[in-house]
Amino acid sequence: MSFETKEDVFEKIMSQPKPRCQHCNMEMSLWEAPSMTFSDGLGWGVPYLYVCFNDDCSLYKEGWKNLEENYGQTASYRCMCYPGTEQYECMPVFSPHGAKGQLLDDAAMLEEEKLKENIKKGFSILADCYVSKDGVGVLSLLTDPCEPARVRLKAAEMIGDIGELEAIDPLKSLKFGNELIQQKVNDAVLKIHERHFTRECPFCAEIIKCRANICKHCGKEVAGQ
Repeated sequence: MSFETKEDVFEKIMSQPKPRCQHCNMEMSLWEAPSMTFSDGLGWGVPYLYVCFNDDCSLYKEGWKNLEENYGQTASYRCMCYPGTEQYECMPVFSPHGAKGQLLDDAAMLEEEKLKENIKKGFSILADCYVSKDGVGVLSLLTDPCEPARVRLKAAEMIGDIGELEAIDPLKSLKFGNELIQQKVNDAVLKIHERHFTRECPFCAEIIKCRANICKHCGKEVAGQ
């Protein structure tokens, strides 16, 4: 049995036309449901909804008066719709700015789509590099700050499996600015040493054999170090 991820749901929604509000016929906006529970306490049920944010919508305009007169509440309603359905409901708001913090505008959605494409492209390149044992290609993606963090994290994991000793100096010299990536890089360096039965000289930091007694680079005794 397969489950849809939030990314799967987003892609499906983006391929569908936006619904129009039943009350004002304006095109509705995509809205990211917050993580807090709602109504019966079970949550929103979906990661995204469509909401009408037209302040001239009859439902919204009349809602202020209706809730004040009948319930003594300073609040109103926004029309909301479940993506891919014709199920329309009312969402309460308590100010003109209510719920707008989760509004996904076109620019934000474009950036998210661009990020997903870059991640997909990066993973595809990494897969090819792994098959061809191209450690240089993996190192290039890992050290490129323009690559998405998920791609660099995967590259850091992969370099430990296929990287050669020449990759250690660049890995040790760079600061990656991301705690998870940095930890993966540190683990990868140890793994490269394990695969090649090597270690670093504690005095000059050059790479030597694990069983070396004297460093061939600085001449210091390293047995037991």
